[in-house]
Amino acid sequence: LMKKLLDVSIIIVNYNTKDLTRNCLKSVFEQTKDISFEVIVSDNGSNDGSIEMIKFKFPQVILIENNANLGFGAANNRGLKMSKGKYIFYLNSDTVLLNNAAKIFFDFWEKSPEKEKIGALGCVLQDEKGNLIHSGGEFPKYSSICKERFSELVHSCAKYLLLKLHLERLYIFLRKEIKSERVIPGEVDYVTGADLFMLNDNFAEFDERFVLYYEETDLQKNLRNQTGKKSLLISEPKIIHLLHKDRSERIKFETFSTFHNKVSSILYFEKYGKKASLLNFLNKLIFLLPPNKKWRDKYKKLNK
Repeated sequence: LMKKLLDVSIIIVNYNTKDLTRNCLKSVFEQTKDISFEVIVSDNGSNDGSIEMIKFKFPQVILIENNANLGFGAANNRGLKMSKGKYIFYLNSDTVLLNNAAKIFFDFWEKSPEKEKIGALGCVLQDEKGNLIHSGGEFPKYSSICKERFSELVHSCAKYLLLKLHLERLYIFLRKEIKSERVIPGEVDYVTGADLFMLNDNFAEFDERFVLYYEETDLQKNLRNQTGKKSLLISEPKIIHLLHKDRSERIKFETFSTFHNKVSSILYFEKYGKKASLLNFLNKLIFLLPPNKKWRDKYKKLNK
């Protein structure tokens, strides 16, 4: 890695999120003061005018044009290779900084009497209304993920049945709203990748086999296994993470996002020594539903 010349390198992955990225970058440059920093945007082949917007409105940004959707981890790694900060601040494009978060993270780490034991920092994230939302947690347990997948299978079958009976509106009516979480600052197994602050070293590099989901969990699991360092949530940085609520009046089945969540869950557990045959079986059952044919075929190819 390059010689560290700055305090912090802020790395943002963009993929067709022009407006979100504009708001994120605006907040970064408005809020970040009293530290030396750079902002690197790693673009995964956007075709929504993002690249032109960044070049025009934020010429100080170091823009990496990947010209293809490499995935979250791989795109961050491209930014990591170019970074010159002592610390890396991985930041989602759908976040907005409400205060000088990068400086607060930097000062907390630098002044901590246990700085040698810190592996990653994050904050207690909030939504647009100020509700506390998912910010980190425990490393996934195989039994818990299998239970979640079984529940998802039941729900998918129910959705398909309602669709066949032309009762889509009943499903829309019965859907649960996202509730705010009880998030407490302190030690966690992993900090979410939406606002992940780490030392700029080899442990900040993502495993590029994870296209989407589990990549930050895997990163911190490897860090914990190799060094014993801990991840912490602290309350002082204030960051909004926008929740993408689906308000469409139709039943949705598998998407690019949910598909890769399933693929990454298998990779994660197998990487750490678990034969994930039950999870794999449940995934395949979900993909058997006719609306998921495209993803079923894709999943078959991956499992060859």
